[in-house]
Amino acid sequence: MRITRTTAGAAFVAGALVLTLTALAYPTMLGVRNTGNDQARIIADTLYGPLTEADRDFVVKVRAAGLWEHPLGLMAMERGTTPEMKEAGEHLVVGHARLDATCRRIAPELGITLPNLASPQQQQFVATVDGTTGRQFDTTAVNIMRITHGQIFPAIANIRANTKNSLVRQLADQANDTVLDHITVLEKTGLVNFDQVNFQQSAPPNLPKAQLTPPAPQPGEPVLSLTSPPGLEVNTSAPSPSPTVR
Repeated sequence: MRITRTTAGAAFVAGALVLTLTALAYPTMLGVRNTGNDQARIIADTLYGPLTEADRDFVVKVRAAGLWEHPLGLMAMERGTTPEMKEAGEHLVVGHARLDATCRRIAPELGITLPNLASPQQQQFVATVDGTTGRQFDTTAVNIMRITHGQIFPAIANIRANTKNSLVRQLADQANDTVLDHITVLEKTGLVNFDQVNFQQSAPPNLPKAQLTPPAPQPGEPVLSLTSPPGLEVNTSAPSPSPTVR
């Protein structure tokens, strides 16, 4: 889209957040392009059932999600300007620490190598939010994360419906519950721009592969563990819906 000089100033101010999110928001939490052309291709026979390209990609994607959302959650706990924002941060941290523990447990069983860094795109998510303060911090973080969580639902459902691997099914069940919990607490902040979120979830831009792939760990590099601060526990059962904020 080309913006003329006569409208550039106003359009930039009004659309800065929208353009930023559009550039960053796909494939978001997924973080990794498919490694093969045939996602149904079986790449290993394991004690827990056959493992396909799609199964392996899903485990890596869940891991990659935690590598950017966990630090963003810690940021929200510290810098969020409302109790609801800080609560959302707590749920992100706890949820991804639990998912990460599952990924680290099942990856050796399935012969999957996990990344220790998020993709360049996902790292940019964190940098974008980190560059804001106050109410803008809250709004930017909530809408980026609400878009990403909304987009991951179809991927989880597809894996859960089709995988023949019992460990991958367990991870999909846990990921589904976690994403729903995170969507709920993000919406509870009252900062979600639903028109913007719905549009960007259905109209993702095309980004180069290099931006979407987390770098492989170095040989012998220890697997990074994502953990919750000592004593932090959250109730992840779905709360009652919050009143609509107009």
